[in-house]
Amino acid sequence: MKTSNGNTTVMDMFEKGKVLKICAPMVRYSKLAFRSLVRKYSCDICFTPMIVAADFLRSVKARDSEFTTNESDRPLIVQFAAHDAQSLADAACVVAPFSDGVDLNCGCPQRWAMSAGYGACLINKPELVKDMVRHVRNQVDNPNYTASIKIRIHKDLRQTVDLCQKAESAGVSWITVHGRTAEERHQAVHYEAIKTIKDSVSIPVIANGDIKYLRDVETIHQLTGVDGVMAARGLLSNPAMFSGYDDTPLECVWDWVDIAIEQGTQFTCFHQHLIYMLERVSSQPERKVFNSLSSTSAVIDYLENTYGSVHDLAASLKHSSDMTLQWTVVALFLYVEIGVLIILCLPFISARRWQSIFQLRIWSFMARFWNKVFLTMIVILIVLFLDAVREVRKYSSKDLGTEAKLLPNMFDHLHMKLFRAQRNLYISGFAVFLWLVMKRVVTLINQLASVSGCTAALQAQAESADQKVKKYTEDNELLKQTLMEGKGDTATTQGMELLRKEVEKLKEELRTAEDALKNCKSEADGMKKQTDGLAREYDRLLIEHQELQNQDGNKKED
Repeated sequence: MKTSNGNTTVMDMFEKGKVLKICAPMVRYSKLAFRSLVRKYSCDICFTPMIVAADFLRSVKARDSEFTTNESDRPLIVQFAAHDAQSLADAACVVAPFSDGVDLNCGCPQRWAMSAGYGACLINKPELVKDMVRHVRNQVDNPNYTASIKIRIHKDLRQTVDLCQKAESAGVSWITVHGRTAEERHQAVHYEAIKTIKDSVSIPVIANGDIKYLRDVETIHQLTGVDGVMAARGLLSNPAMFSGYDDTPLECVWDWVDIAIEQGTQFTCFHQHLIYMLERVSSQPERKVFNSLSSTSAVIDYLENTYGSVHDLAASLKHSSDMTLQWTVVALFLYVEIGVLIILCLPFISARRWQSIFQLRIWSFMARFWNKVFLTMIVILIVLFLDAVREVRKYSSKDLGTEAKLLPNMFDHLHMKLFRAQRNLYISGFAVFLWLVMKRVVTLINQLASVSGCTAALQAQAESADQKVKKYTEDNELLKQTLMEGKGDTATTQGMELLRKEVEKLKEELRTAEDALKNCKSEADGMKKQTDGLAREYDRLLIEHQELQNQDGNKKED
């Protein structure tokens, strides 16, 4: 018989060397729907609930109700309770085309089973067990079909070893050992006894008892050397246990809802499985409310309202590390700001050159909207900054509680949320700061260009005044020479009048130049004061930004 894994038989799975993870036979619980669920979460082999072989053969109704399967339900082991070899062999022949093996229950400690000759009473009848295994081997026409037994241990372990060796001689495929006696219920499992049995036989041995977490699988393997482990109550509480979850994840809960609805599982069974799954992750008041629900629709509404749907979780985890569109735009804006500031601070481009660039027609057009754009960006960035502060505070102090148990990845998810909020905080904070700095830099460049232009104009006026002084000095010397060479009172009077007019003209031009020089000097002083004021304002903004960062750092430390 081939398993659903391709061309691999059940016994080949043991030979691969890995520790097999097996779902135990559980009356009323390990039915097709539950087996379909645990197979999604790394369960290698599944057992059916225990079926009484005599009833199974006698009643078609019993066969239809007790044994249901489908093509994906492999590898599958059917467990029977029997007290005679022929009944077990006949039942095995019936289910052989639809399964990969049968298992004889030699471990059920319930009184009704033992009084009827089933279950744990068979461990005291090694010859009967041997005969039952041999009958199955001889009558099932499939060499790959397995025949196994599930036992409990004796107080005298030598009896258990004798039973296992006799079963091995009869051709048993493997033995599952529950490490308690028939009288023990919740006492500690005797793993040393399982190790002794494993060392006494050459066939695979499966350990059963108190498997609650995936880490228990490796621990028990190290203690006993067994070839596989079988879990019952651990899987009922957490069907995803073999995938490494410590508690039932929300995804598994919704998988059970989908499978149960698809396969038409009765409400009682559907509800009871959910009670087990949610037992460790819900409070007593929540369990009281949930246990009182009486319909599938009520259960689904409760799950959606209390825990949310798995689609919400998937969407949340999918986008937990992605940067949203708005923050992508803000980050891009921050990089643009940095690039613009670097370009504005290039040393080989003078302030007057930048001023000439700013006076281009396109900038003149944009200048009409500049103040509105500047204020709008300030408002947007501050709103985003405050939102980021709120997110940081939210995820820094969030208490997961029950949600953390239902969502095993929630801690990582929360840390990713906190990281994203901190990232957004820094992006928006620096974007606001650089936006203000860029505004100040542009203003300072314009003022520096104006001061530079005024200085150049003053220098040009001073050079012009010097040239005029030289010219008038030369003219004055020429007049003096003319006066000295002139003859008569008429020449002297004319010369003096001409000289006086020239002197008056020179004085007027000197006064004009002096007034212009004073005006330029006054403008230069005013620009210098304004520049000093802007520099102080820039220093104040820088200090405030540093204080904001320090306050945010203190909040995160708290």
